[in-house]
Amino acid sequence: MSLFIFLTVVQAIVATLLVTVILMQKSEGGGLGVGGSPTGLMSARGAADFLTRSTAILATLFVVLSIALAVMAVGTTSSRELDTSLERGAAPVQSAPVDPLGAAAQPAPGASPAAAPAAPADPLGSATKQ
Repeated sequence: MSLFIFLTVVQAIVATLLVTVILMQKSEGGGLGVGGSPTGLMSARGAADFLTRSTAILATLFVVLSIALAVMAVGTTSSRELDTSLERGAAPVQSAPVDPLGAAAQPAPGASPAAAPAAPADPLGSATKQ
């Protein structure tokens, strides 16, 4: 397990370096590059070759580490049993249908039919009575 954590930390460092090297390269299409001033310590051509090689090496290392971590992760998860602690039983089924208007729409036992609530108003108004 400690090898997995070590490789994960190395993967994060390689990813950070890869992003940094890519952003340091001269922008050819107006991207996120710094721009590359020729007044640096290296010549423009030497810096471009160094950054291009660094990008290729870091990208290869990133892919190799990603594959290695994926293989290690599959090896550790296949030996475990499934966690069924969140599994629930079936929900109880209601035997009587639920009244969408609630108990208030039902007249009380022994009450006269005149005490029953009135029918709901027509939501479309007189538009349907033509």
